[in-house]
Amino acid sequence: MDIIDAARNINKTHEEDILNKLYTKWGEALDPEHVLAEYPRPQFKRDNYTILNGYWNYAFTTSKDIPAAYDGRILVPFSPESLLSGVERQLHPHEYLWYERTIVCDVPDTFRLILHFGAVDQHAAVYLNGESVCEHHGGYLPFEADITPFLRQGDNSLLVRVQDFSDTSHHSRGKQTLKRGGMFYTAQSGIWQTVWMECVPEHHICKLKITPDYDKGEVSLLLSASGREPLNIRILSNGYCIFDTSYEASSLSSSGKNTFSGNHTPSDDYQIAIRAKLSEIHPWSPDSPFLYTLCIGYGQDVVESYFAMRIFTTQPDEKGIMRFCLNHKPLFLHGVLDQGYWSDGLYTAPSDEALIYDIRTMQRLGFNMMRKHIKIEAARWYYHCDRLGMIVWQDMVSGGSHYSMPIVCYLPTLFPGLFQKLSDDNYKLFGRHSEEGRDEWLQECTDTVDYLYNVPSIAVWVPFNEGWGQFDSGAATKLIKEKDPSRPVDQTSGWFDQGGGDFKSVHNYFRRLKVPKDPRAFVVSEYGGYACHIDGHSSVERIYGYKKFSGQETLTKAYHKLIDEELKPLIDKGLCGAVYTQVSDVEEEVNGLLTYDRKVCKLLP
Repeated sequence: MDIIDAARNINKTHEEDILNKLYTKWGEALDPEHVLAEYPRPQFKRDNYTILNGYWNYAFTTSKDIPAAYDGRILVPFSPESLLSGVERQLHPHEYLWYERTIVCDVPDTFRLILHFGAVDQHAAVYLNGESVCEHHGGYLPFEADITPFLRQGDNSLLVRVQDFSDTSHHSRGKQTLKRGGMFYTAQSGIWQTVWMECVPEHHICKLKITPDYDKGEVSLLLSASGREPLNIRILSNGYCIFDTSYEASSLSSSGKNTFSGNHTPSDDYQIAIRAKLSEIHPWSPDSPFLYTLCIGYGQDVVESYFAMRIFTTQPDEKGIMRFCLNHKPLFLHGVLDQGYWSDGLYTAPSDEALIYDIRTMQRLGFNMMRKHIKIEAARWYYHCDRLGMIVWQDMVSGGSHYSMPIVCYLPTLFPGLFQKLSDDNYKLFGRHSEEGRDEWLQECTDTVDYLYNVPSIAVWVPFNEGWGQFDSGAATKLIKEKDPSRPVDQTSGWFDQGGGDFKSVHNYFRRLKVPKDPRAFVVSEYGGYACHIDGHSSVERIYGYKKFSGQETLTKAYHKLIDEELKPLIDKGLCGAVYTQVSDVEEEVNGLLTYDRKVCKLLP
């Protein structure tokens, strides 16, 4: 497939085609009574919790009125469009999707029951016993609500109403589209991450921000808490305690060897800042992904977390070439693009083991970095990257109204030099004429940084990809840097480079790779995309990709030739990282190293 053929095939839709039903081995072995039963938030862990995954009642309606009857059962947290949900039905923008189940709760006096949703796509309204509990907008970030005031003895009816506008609005949706084809995929909706409850004391820790200072050998903790209670902080290294400090509630506003501040607000929330000097320093790296255990006691509340000592920077090497550095040492990022799609679960991995499989397999193939592509993953994926030593480049989720595909995709691919100077303040051209949509994206961007700030493996933020919904990227980069000055930013991955950020970042699928002159660190943030259709393991018979190969042997030879003859020789010339497309096939895009069902690794040993 040459460059012209690829451009013609981008975003083709084939609504008449029915996708082949492909199950992963984890989906085939799924136990509906124990779906994703692991604690969903490893960096903020408590013992007293209940997983609410499993069968719920569901209904599709065209009215906001609570349905009089339900259509059947759906397996939460799989979206109704997925095979594993048992529904296989698209939610349309004019419809509502309802979820209903009964919960039985026994909450001790002076305790609160918090209901958590990992992610619901796209707008959710939550009710308990017919009373409105909360609403949440945005399909990728978690939200929670204190449901204690709405509880009653015995059975409680939990109800969730969902609406999803997908790509008919300016809301963030990544690669989801109601008319799938090419590089855009089946739109999914509804609950797609774990639903769970936890019982907490009335005075408890609400938030935790962890900032390691690698150069000083210290870690800073910022706790948000409701009410004032005695505090104990313990840090463990290899199971041995290396930091143990306790303070009475009355001393939280004092200062000393460790810095504390306690600020009382009308809502009884306290901000408590702690700086701990570590007696043992074990640097985190892909070769040695060392994690410290953090235990926090706050009155009756006990939270367990973890952190790592590492620092990500871009800085010149001994030749003056700007490099990506881990712990101040140049590290070449051999990366792979990870869309986070599953043949049977769409956005939702069928099991924890499935998440681990992707990471370990990419490591076995030689990759030390995964670029999570315009999707925010379940928290346990980041946890496995942390503990296994996989560096993460994290994309923000793209949104915006209708894009001009010739401008944002076809022509920049054909003529990259001509379009790199196009200014991203042309809102209409990039599908960003809605001021409300721009403001919404900026809020989600900063919320994403807040949510994932503590993740040790995240090395770089990527606000915009290939101009999809891009706007004012310089201002967005500044906003990200203000929220998180500790990580570099790849401001514009692909093209429409505005000259900012820490990287010169290009996509190159059709030309020989080369290193341009630029004062920033240089990365090829997408390349490869070699397509190979594997009979019996593909969603459709068509092939979409950037270069076609007839079998695994020819693909394997071409892949190693690309890496050995084009990629590696550029490292000495200034190439700092490269991201191969991609981890797995997704629907008709068959350029994955793995098939969509993860049953075949296309690269031969």
